[in-house]
Amino acid sequence: MTDHSIKGKTVLIAGGAKNLGGLVAADLALHGAQAIAIHYNSSATAADAEQTVAAIKAAGAQAHAFQADLSTAGAIEKLFADAKAAMGGIDIAINTVGKVLKKPMVEISEDEYDGMTAVNSKTAFFFLKEAGRQLNDNGKVLTVVTSLLGAFTPFYAAYAGTKAPVEHFTRAASKEFGERGISVTAIGPGPMDTSFFYPAEGADAVAYHKTAAALSNFSKTGLTDIEDIVPYIRFMVSEGWWMTGQTILVNGGYTTK
Repeated sequence: MTDHSIKGKTVLIAGGAKNLGGLVAADLALHGAQAIAIHYNSSATAADAEQTVAAIKAAGAQAHAFQADLSTAGAIEKLFADAKAAMGGIDIAINTVGKVLKKPMVEISEDEYDGMTAVNSKTAFFFLKEAGRQLNDNGKVLTVVTSLLGAFTPFYAAYAGTKAPVEHFTRAASKEFGERGISVTAIGPGPMDTSFFYPAEGADAVAYHKTAAALSNFSKTGLTDIEDIVPYIRFMVSEGWWMTGQTILVNGGYTTK
């Protein structure tokens, strides 16, 4: 019978230096992962990557860090190749990479749109493609999207709109990779209490988001706490393997479909 636990598995996390990706890396190490490779984008997050590597090692797992701009297919191919060489194979691949823009559609430039597409859609597509080529049989692959995929709201057209294709990428990949036992999922957290969230939001919007979820009063911040997302990711890339081709929204009752 196939073992779907975390114990002894090798993991690659894109955007694994800090915030949700960093916490997932440390958590999977604590749950028995053998080795974890984290990706970080630039020198600006190098110190965070070093801290996450230290946390992984402290939990008893091997740790590797790779820097790359993942907006090209070649960079993603190299990341998978480097991680595979370092760990001997990849069982679990998680993509937490994302870029947010909150702006009226009539004010969004072509360069801004192209930048959002490169990070949120193109990177996700080629990460899934490479996972399909490089993951071990019975592997798991997960992409972090956004609960705004279930929202009816202005100003996030470029953000949610460039995350939306991942839903179909996930469905298609699950059908194409399923014959090798690979499950493919996506998770859409609500607005999270991280440095990713605040720069795009004004004070009034932050106050709204902190009260918008049905369970806001029971969150530490009113927002989605990353600690509450980690167990779902852990489940989806382990015992939750039978749920494949699905995008789930985990947000305390912030949006639904």
